[in-house]
Amino acid sequence: MTPTERAHVWQQPITDWETSGVSGSAYCKQQSLTYCRFVYWRKKLTEPDHHPNETSAVTGFARVARVPAFAPGEELTVSLPGGISITGLQAGNIDLLGAILRQL
Repeated sequence: MTPTERAHVWQQPITDWETSGVSGSAYCKQQSLTYCRFVYWRKKLTEPDHHPNETSAVTGFARVARVPAFAPGEELTVSLPGGISITGLQAGNIDLLGAILRQL
């Protein structure tokens, strides 16, 4: 059975449940349906698909670019989204960067 056929098979039970007035769990027991599959198809059929494009931001991730290694004594600058820059990082205070990022 193709995914489209499966979606068609599950559409009617989802529609019937919406008008039944009972919980999803109770409806599945009444209809002898597997609750986890019911939840999966209910979500799939009732929520719009979300297809992020390349320009949308993904929460929790930042673009990282590799920079050439720096010599001892040179400072490192970290530029964050939103224009925030952290400068003055050196091998001796790099742990400070972790503490700063945890606060953001």
